[in-house]
Amino acid sequence: MLGTFQSSHLRIEMPATAAQLTAYLTEPTQMRQWLWPLHIDTSSDRLNEGCQFTTQLGWLTIEHRVELVSDHRLVLVLRRGIEGWQEWCWGEGWVQSCVEGVTLLPLELGQTLLLWRLRAALSP
Repeated sequence: MLGTFQSSHLRIEMPATAAQLTAYLTEPTQMRQWLWPLHIDTSSDRLNEGCQFTTQLGWLTIEHRVELVSDHRLVLVLRRGIEGWQEWCWGEGWVQSCVEGVTLLPLELGQTLLLWRLRAALSP
């Protein structure tokens, strides 16, 4: 894989309950609302351990495999556009995202944009 190893860890307040965050982070229908313009390719109604899906933006494709999913945590193994992993943790009014991997992409910028999009989708 071409690129450099990068690591980014961000935690922000969210105007949402833990149940809302669970839905927005584990249900592809809800994920599509805040991940736009990324295209999510999965037929699953809810992410489960072992589930695989892809996200795509133009020429960039990232394959995701769900390693762990619970009421407050999601761990994904990433391939192709990013060789690494991502972990989401959440609770009442907060969400944390950690991502590490080898890529040519600016991971911290992408992660920041995702968190802003999630916050915007959950804002009243």
